[in-house]
Amino acid sequence: MRTKSLKRNKINVVTLGCSKNVYDSEVLMGQLKASGKDVTHEAVNDDANIIVINTCGFINNAKEESVNTILEYVDRKDQGLVDKIFVTGCLSERYKPDLETEIPDVDQYFGTTDLPLLLKALGADYRHELLGERLTTTPKNYAYLKISEGCDRPCSFCAIPLMRGKHVSQSIEKLVAEAEKLAKDGVKELILIAQDLTYYGLDLYKKRNLAELLENLAKVEGIEWIRLHYAFPTGFPMDVLELMKREPKICNYIDIPLQHIADNVLKSMRRGTTYAKTTQLLKDFRAAVPGMAIRTTLIVGYPGETEEDFEILKNWVQEMRFERLGCFTYSHEENTHAYLLEDDVPADVKQARANEIMDIQAQISWELNQEKIGQTFRCIIDRKEGNHFIGRTEFDSPDVDNEVLIDATKYYLKTGEFADIEIFDATEFDLYGAPISK
Repeated sequence: MRTKSLKRNKINVVTLGCSKNVYDSEVLMGQLKASGKDVTHEAVNDDANIIVINTCGFINNAKEESVNTILEYVDRKDQGLVDKIFVTGCLSERYKPDLETEIPDVDQYFGTTDLPLLLKALGADYRHELLGERLTTTPKNYAYLKISEGCDRPCSFCAIPLMRGKHVSQSIEKLVAEAEKLAKDGVKELILIAQDLTYYGLDLYKKRNLAELLENLAKVEGIEWIRLHYAFPTGFPMDVLELMKREPKICNYIDIPLQHIADNVLKSMRRGTTYAKTTQLLKDFRAAVPGMAIRTTLIVGYPGETEEDFEILKNWVQEMRFERLGCFTYSHEENTHAYLLEDDVPADVKQARANEIMDIQAQISWELNQEKIGQTFRCIIDRKEGNHFIGRTEFDSPDVDNEVLIDATKYYLKTGEFADIEIFDATEFDLYGAPISK
């Protein structure tokens, strides 16, 4: 028979899913700390007796990981190792009634906008005055800055509007204040995140206002890199590219998920663009900012995707030579527009197509990386791992892109600082370099 622990309450926040969830967990932890709570993030020693799981509900694999994590902590609760479990985030927002029925041992479920209620359940008060106060979980040199919440796009395959609601921008003043606080804490790189960066400002300022936001953030002392994640190809504000070219703090990098390129697939996906328009947009990007790194993500196996559609996609990937690319298999999501379609591409075909795209990209990435040998790049040093310091160029985002490895048995570098690194070797997804003495 399990007995309730007598130890002082300690809260462990477990985060699953994307960078938006990381940000939300950091805000939650900042609020808890301000209320005097003992809080950790994904504690290794696991001595916390209260668990908060921030879940992802985006695609099947993510949902499965979230459910398995909940069940793992329910098992620990049954063993008497945990007293209480609270579940929040996208999965909980989307499937709360089902989860309450299927996994009743969780103490309480909360949606994506229920932060005040979650804090109350944890014995803390939501404090409106904690503007920009977060307990960051990333390495000290970079942090995510969520500039808006929700999405107004009608993409057929995407459940995010069901979980995150309509697009809501944060004000420039609030975001600058948050950036200033992060800079005082030693953050040098801001990674701007949203469901759709390009929509920023339409609700508050009645215009696409990303460029003005970037100009204001670039003035924040201590911030040296600003990186753009998750732009949408339709209605992209081209003044952002002009600013990127002339403002050294804005990385020559953009993450713009394009999903597919065959016209009939794009139409069914409700992406509001075409092969010709997307291809021209990428050419405009590269003409406006020569040498910029473009990251994209693609979906294969969408309902009705034929071999011909896939061939069009493959040929286009080879032609575009993206600096960074990820590929996902289509996930058939309830209550989305595409759920009305027949999920008619077999799972093994989906996976084979994804593998084929990534094989093409691996070759492109290897060729592009070989061109970097002999060049020197300004790199931020994120961490030391084994016998290497791990850094990144301005063309690389944490966790998803290339890393620069420097031999720690030969050289000493300070984590969280910049260093000039000369590249002497390269693989498909890693660069090897040595610091240049000044």
